[in-house]
Amino acid sequence: MVFIQGSNYLQFLAKFGVGGAHPGGINLSKEIWKAESIQPTSHLLDVGCGTGQTAAFLASHYAANVTGIDINPIMIEKARHRMQKARLPVNIIQGSIEETSLPNEAFDFVLAESVLAFVDKQRALQEIFRLLKQGGRLVAIEFTIPTLLSSQLTDDIQQFYGFDALLTKKDWVALLQQTGFQDIRIQKNKTISTKPEFDVSKHIESELYDVMDQHISMNEKYENILDYRIYSCSK
Repeated sequence: MVFIQGSNYLQFLAKFGVGGAHPGGINLSKEIWKAESIQPTSHLLDVGCGTGQTAAFLASHYAANVTGIDINPIMIEKARHRMQKARLPVNIIQGSIEETSLPNEAFDFVLAESVLAFVDKQRALQEIFRLLKQGGRLVAIEFTIPTLLSSQLTDDIQQFYGFDALLTKKDWVALLQQTGFQDIRIQKNKTISTKPEFDVSKHIESELYDVMDQHISMNEKYENILDYRIYSCSK
């Protein structure tokens, strides 16, 4: 996974065990999946699964075959603990979606909730394309800027969150098309929100509390810029 050096945002999410950190949270995730044809025989991959909140919901609500992958060992530990506690047969593996050892065409659905913005997007999308069955579906909730920003704004946002680039809707669609995805649909749903859940680690470095305060400040400062869209498409 590619991070801009000095960004502690993802470590903050891991140590505080933030579930549903993506825009809209778990309630938006639930709403999105109502439109998809998930069956008990479906195989789903939750990319950057974090503490496993969405993966647990998909496994319990749809009784589907769910796999979660995340690069952060703290997130992995918390996700596995969640599945054990809930007695859910979700396979949680540590690794990067940029390159996995998972077999070709293993999944009917791949989910990415505020994940692709943090990685090498081209490599990650190519890997997702490889992992999807023919006709399989990618659903992604991703950070999307409304228009090109000044270099100062761009640097401020990228340095804090660890993004390597800020993409518009047009940029995301171009990447998806270049990868080979079809039937690309873009949605925006700001009427749904969820309070995040927390699974806080016993020891948290003091600087991560500063990151939390900075994150809140960034959201207030750039309320109209830190936007997102829901992208769904097929292989």
